[in-house]
Order: sequence, then C-alpha cells, then structure tokens
Amino acid sequence: MGLKQIFLERKLTMPFIYCVEDDEGIRELITCALKSGGYSAAAFETPDAFTRALRQKTPDLILLDIMLPETDGITLLKALKSDRATAEIPVIMVTAKTSELDKVGGLEEGADDYITKPFGVMELLSRIKAVLRRAAKKTAPVEVLAADGLAVDIARHTVVYQEQEIALTFKEFELLAYLLRNRGIAVSRDTLMTKVWGFNYEGETRTVDMHVKTLRQKLEQAGCVDLIKTVRGIGYKI
Repeated sequence: MGLKQIFLERKLTMPFIYCVEDDEGIRELITCALKSGGYSAAAFETPDAFTRALRQKTPDLILLDIMLPETDGITLLKALKSDRATAEIPVIMVTAKTSELDKVGGLEEGADDYITKPFGVMELLSRIKAVLRRAAKKTAPVEVLAADGLAVDIARHTVVYQEQEIALTFKEFELLAYLLRNRGIAVSRDTLMTKVWGFNYEGETRTVDMHVKTLRQKLEQAGCVDLIKTVRGIGYKI
C-alpha cells in the first residue's frame, strides 16, 4: 500500500465538521484548529449557505454560533432537531453570550454542549472529542422502553401512552428515557444532569426539577399519572 493510498484512506475516516460563524476571523481560527486537530472541516458565514451544504453532505458534528445573520443559532438548532434527517447530528453552540438563560436555552433545544468566546484551541478540540465520543456510544438498534402502559421508542423518538402520542422536547425525552432505563433506582439530580445534559452544569439542579415538572404535566395530561416519583433528599425514580 502506497503512502498516497494510506493518506486517502485516513482522510476518509476523519470526522467531518461544519462550522457556522459569521465572524471571518473566528471562522478561520476554528477551521485551522479543526484541521490541526485531525478533522475535516467546512465553514459557513450564513445559515443559508450552511443549509445548502447540509443537503449535499451530512457532517459528524456541527459548531453553531448563536448570533448569526438571517436566522439566529437557536432557531437553526430547533430546525435541525425537528428534522429526522439531522436530529441525531451532535451540535456544540459557540457563543459570546454567557448568561445562564442562553446556555440552558441551547441545551434545552437539544445542543450537546456549548463553548463561550473567547476560547482556547485546546478547549475547543477537547469538547469536540468528548461530544463525538458520546455520540459514538449511541446505539442504532430498535429499543423500546415500557412502563405502566407507556412506550418510549428510542430510534423513532416517540412516546405513546395507551395509543396516545405525547409530544416532548428533546431533553424531556432524554430524561424520561434515562429514568426508564434505570427503573426502580433512585437517580440523583446531579447524576441526571451529568447523564442527560452530558456534563455537570456547575451543580445546577433547578434545570432538572423544571424538566421533571413539565414532563409530569405532559404525562398526566395523557392520563399517565404518578409515573415519576420524587425521592426526598435524592432525586427521582420510576
């Protein structure tokens, strides 16, 4: 096998990453960092250019800025997660915004992580590696979790209670699935934050409580009552 063939085969196995960033300097920095880190990359200034490219090639991961021309990053993220063709692509939000509301907003809509400007190249590459590693662990085989008349189809991302479908947000679905996988076990809020949101969000547990509250409301509206129990001093269980 010649050196040229080895290089081509290695290039084909490189994770391919899209970056959506309207600042030219930051866009060039990210592109150079990705290539130096062993990734293939394409960068886009506008959501429109990114959307056109997405129709041609599906990336392994997307770096998405919040403040963009035409369409903001959160709106673009919602569109990605609502489309079955792109819903499973990992997304890292890249933003100059640092408030808790901005961070939680992106995570709630399905972002896998976020990184705040200014950032270091090593931090960026480390977060990308961690997200890609988590994404690789997700299984494609059919998996249906069930309890007390409730059926959660992991691959189809659907929740049905006695033939009635229940619409959940991305994180509500992930939360319910994790509790079902650990049925009968009291799961702490910190564990839920780490396993469902992907990392320990500075010990913040209000986000977990908020999502459990809305999840319960949606389940109860469909007639599925008292599925999620509160374990005092610990967290929740099914």
